[in-house]
Amino acid sequence: MKLRDLLFGCASVLACLSFNTANVAADECPRGDLDSRFCDVDGDLIADVPTDSSKWLDPDTLIFAYTPVEDPAVYKEAWSDFTDYLEEKTGKDVIFFPVQSNAAQIEAMRSGRLHISGFNTGSNPLAVNCAGFRPFTIMAREDGSFGYEMEIITYPGSGVEKVEDLKGKSLAFTSPTSNSGFKAPSAILKADFDMIKDRDFEATFSGKHDNSILGVANKDYVAASIANSVKFRMISRDVIKEDQVVTIFKSQTFPTTGFGVAYNLKPELQDQIKDAFFSFEWAGTSLEKEFSKSKESKFLPMTYKEFWNVIRKIDTANGVSYACK
Repeated sequence: MKLRDLLFGCASVLACLSFNTANVAADECPRGDLDSRFCDVDGDLIADVPTDSSKWLDPDTLIFAYTPVEDPAVYKEAWSDFTDYLEEKTGKDVIFFPVQSNAAQIEAMRSGRLHISGFNTGSNPLAVNCAGFRPFTIMAREDGSFGYEMEIITYPGSGVEKVEDLKGKSLAFTSPTSNSGFKAPSAILKADFDMIKDRDFEATFSGKHDNSILGVANKDYVAASIANSVKFRMISRDVIKEDQVVTIFKSQTFPTTGFGVAYNLKPELQDQIKDAFFSFEWAGTSLEKEFSKSKESKFLPMTYKEFWNVIRKIDTANGVSYACK
């Protein structure tokens, strides 16, 4: 059975457990897979802004984080011109928070300590359902195209020339919440190659895409599943040489990092933040300097319901539960 058939044939097994908090709303409202703290009256699959203005957040300092795919120090500088512009548009101080893991990033927003964020592809559904994340944009190329592919890479001379050669060997994943670093390759290997981790190959977790890519380039890992956008940026920065890795599989295109805000920010503040993303001029900025390496040059409006449809189907195929603890 091919991946497409598996994705469309599986019944939904998504579930979201309730937070153990005393302030969970007692009244019922439409929420789908969202945690019981949230409502989704308009059916867009993301948490509605609270109708009670007393529940809105309007902090003096906004905390911004980017997904922990590579060295946080690199991205603090890369985002510096944008965070300066965000301060100008909102009239508030903005602090870049260098998160070390997807779990820490989600927990920070869930607990109200993170206000604006870019969550990686695989973490978006968990952030949406458990932390009240409201994504509205992704990075795109000048022609409006966007996204990246999951690649399974190895090093020259590894003895792995095709996916089937991984049987009996080790494959490095990044983290269980990563789409290209775990969820997509798990679904594809099972559906298209009848290969399951721990049965047909040994799985190990590196923590981040750059760790996996460096591990393969330095021959510490036989193979790894990675996001090729990260690989391209590392090659552009001369972190690795292009000929140090070989691609043996490339997937369909997936949406890249989704950017958005916490659901309970004051509506006017949410509008100001959105305007900052869409009116930001990339030319000559630190953001352009870094992300031009993957040919991205603007922020594209998007909806979670549409753009993350394939990711939710991959989660369903893997039996993923959006458990909020």
